[in-house]
Amino acid sequence: MPERIMDLFDAGAEKLKKSQSPLAARMRPEGLSEFVGQDHLIGEGRALRLAIEGDKIPSLIFWGPPGSGKTTLANIIARRLDAHFSALSAVSAGVADLRRVVEEARERLKFERRRTILFIDEIHRFNKSQQDAILPYVEDGTVVLIGATTENPSFEVNSALLSRAQVYVLNPLSEKEISLILKRSLEDQNGLGNYHARLLEDAEKHISSFAQGDARIALNILELAVMTTPPDKDGWRVVGLPQVEDAAQKKSLRYDKSGEQHYDLISALHKTMRGSDPDAAIYWLGRMLEAGEDPLYIARRVIRFATEDVGLADPQGLVVAMAAQQAVHFLGMPEGKLALAEAVIYLATSPKSNSVY
Repeated sequence: MPERIMDLFDAGAEKLKKSQSPLAARMRPEGLSEFVGQDHLIGEGRALRLAIEGDKIPSLIFWGPPGSGKTTLANIIARRLDAHFSALSAVSAGVADLRRVVEEARERLKFERRRTILFIDEIHRFNKSQQDAILPYVEDGTVVLIGATTENPSFEVNSALLSRAQVYVLNPLSEKEISLILKRSLEDQNGLGNYHARLLEDAEKHISSFAQGDARIALNILELAVMTTPPDKDGWRVVGLPQVEDAAQKKSLRYDKSGEQHYDLISALHKTMRGSDPDAAIYWLGRMLEAGEDPLYIARRVIRFATEDVGLADPQGLVVAMAAQQAVHFLGMPEGKLALAEAVIYLATSPKSNSVY
């Protein structure tokens, strides 16, 4: 059976599958106009957007946290270029799978003059020989590679492959962007539009903060909260903070990252470290991290404390604080929490001196 006809059958099966899929899959954007976030990459006039619209896509590697849109963007590119989309997961695929996809791509290019986008999720999980196996086919244009990774590709992807692909960094979605996705999902008929659900403001804020930039987490919580909230007498499912907390299995911590509590809590951390109370310091550190504070903001304040309050009484404190900042930047969260905790404990138990002034 010709591949185009097979693609039509696949499209029908995909449509049925999507209707029965989780909310995050049903709300996956199909075009750039629907894509939320990553304006630094695909905003109007940006290089990647111009390359997509001009049909000039090189091989790419998307580096970003979970739920930031790496797979979605790869799908949009394939659809825009009318290219066949072949997806592999580096967790389960091997060299034999790569060879099969490449052979199919070669036949497709030869007989249909149609390109193949080879999408490899978690590409950093491929070992050196597996990554090397892709190289010749990226070089000769048999496939256009789009790799997705949550790890720094400079350390996890072979330099030979890196030199043949353009690396783009995707950022975690902002709380404002998460809120926009939630609102769309409540209105869209492919989403939760048929359930007549309304999300109260405090519940929306909790989901947006709890998701930590991951749209998939946010949509999973929203879907469960809506589905478990019974309609009221008017037929509306009014989803409030209790329903969202129950769905997320996590209570909301009162914390305004741009208001008074932001400064109150960082001040409390500062004072407990100055008072040499590591237990209290760890408590305030945990409060801020659990409430969604930017870990790099905390790291900057810890570095400042190391120079201002510990100072020359223990110059090693600055080294520990800087190492914690680097660890947070390199590892991200949640692993970076341990580095911050180590630095906070070290500085809280260190002798104090402001003689550097």
